[in-house]
Amino acid sequence: MEAGIPITDALSLLLKGDSELWQVIAISFKVSTLAILIAALPAILLGFLLAYGRFFGRRLLISLFNTLLAVPAVVVGLTLYILLSRQGPLGEWKLLFSQTAMVLGQIFLCFPILVAMSHTAFQSTDLRAWETAKTIGASPLQAFILILGEVRFALLGAIVAAYGRIIAEVGASMMLGGNILHYTRNIPTAIVLETSKGQLAQGIALGIVLLLLSFILVMLLHYLQGKGQIE
Repeated sequence: MEAGIPITDALSLLLKGDSELWQVIAISFKVSTLAILIAALPAILLGFLLAYGRFFGRRLLISLFNTLLAVPAVVVGLTLYILLSRQGPLGEWKLLFSQTAMVLGQIFLCFPILVAMSHTAFQSTDLRAWETAKTIGASPLQAFILILGEVRFALLGAIVAAYGRIIAEVGASMMLGGNILHYTRNIPTAIVLETSKGQLAQGIALGIVLLLLSFILVMLLHYLQGKGQIE
């Protein structure tokens, strides 16, 4: 019976609208959404270039981004921490322990995922489609949009996967944001803090939010993929 008490308390915190809890949730969504919005378009364009372009160093770039997929979040956080610290080359920007620093960290985390998955998506299409589109008079932008439409669900999957990675990561956010209450404390860092303090209800409540988010994103992706198959 005692094991069920924290879960009951966690649900109570969510349903009663605990202000501190929901502020943590809002910060987490704000930072991660901004990071994915900034990274998505450049990463997709780069993935397209790697799939359809032919230039020196292309294979090296593909290997580099595939390698970056395995880099732990804490390593990304440490690298940016060194760059943004007072003694670092970017110390004058005074971004360390700010939401901006967290956004930068999450951009660096999601960018390789978006590039690698976008590259794979574009490669799955017929590479002659680009030349065919240009042959019939389409501009480069029109040809790109045409191919984009063919792989839209795969690209959406890339965005969902990248968003799920950054909103749940803790290493970079802890190092770059400092876990400051009402400013940089997000869902993962709050879970670590509250659990270490023995406040299991808060940690469980935030964990429930992450699980619900994952479920909603996956269901949305499946729904859109189903629509695409019907059409």
